[in-house]
Amino acid sequence: MSRYADDLALAHTLADAADAVSTARFRALDLRVESKPDLTPVSDADTAVEREIRALLAAHRPADGLLGEEYGARPATGPGERRWVIDPIDGTKNFVRGVPVWATLVALLEGDRPVVGVVSAPALGRRWWAAEGGGAWAGPGRDAGEPIRVSAVRRLTDASFCYSSLTGWEAAGRLDAMLGLLRECWRSRAYGDFYGYMLLAEGALDVMVEPELSLWDVAALVPIVTEAGGTITDLTGADAPAGGPDTDHSAVATNGPLHADILARLGRPAAR
Repeated sequence: MSRYADDLALAHTLADAADAVSTARFRALDLRVESKPDLTPVSDADTAVEREIRALLAAHRPADGLLGEEYGARPATGPGERRWVIDPIDGTKNFVRGVPVWATLVALLEGDRPVVGVVSAPALGRRWWAAEGGGAWAGPGRDAGEPIRVSAVRRLTDASFCYSSLTGWEAAGRLDAMLGLLRECWRSRAYGDFYGYMLLAEGALDVMVEPELSLWDVAALVPIVTEAGGTITDLTGADAPAGGPDTDHSAVATNGPLHADILARLGRPAAR
């Protein structure tokens, strides 16, 4: 059993509370949606979910730090550099359009190392979770999970490749490398957001890449991918998530055998 079992149980409690809020607002006719300064959408469900999680953490882990997408950081007051990182709704654009591929992401970090992750997608009836040393699991809920494992695919020509979009790779000067990978792999699909990483952890696909993420987008994914036997780094090969809460992160997640090849092909931007 993982030494983070109690924290994982709390993360499930946070996800349960989040699911109750978010599902009540999904496809609601009176859903309110605004644009943030970066022009990304935020709904009243995003803010309501984060408020609910913050209240629960204040009651159960008052000394731990907290970083949430909508309401920012609360410093830790206790020892151990423990910090919860929350994305109340990952996939807000899907949420506001009625597409059921969205989730609440809950992570616990010790220092910069994610040690607990829960990804809960209630509209899909699916949840994924892991704690360091305890394996990765998935199922409809915490009491109905089964262990999950990445694939054993070893060649790009046999690999299912997943990405979020092509525009970010073009902006990063890596579009040609991306297109080359898409042509060489057996199959490619743009599932985006959390979903590609969770399909990777289940062994349903073999590679998931994104050029730019925030800490709350990636922190919860790391324990699930790694405990399922996969590898997740940034484009330089550094452990993800590299850098602080205000850093833009990249992510390359694979089943392991494909990782070095993917990094070699995507790790360098094209000359300008």
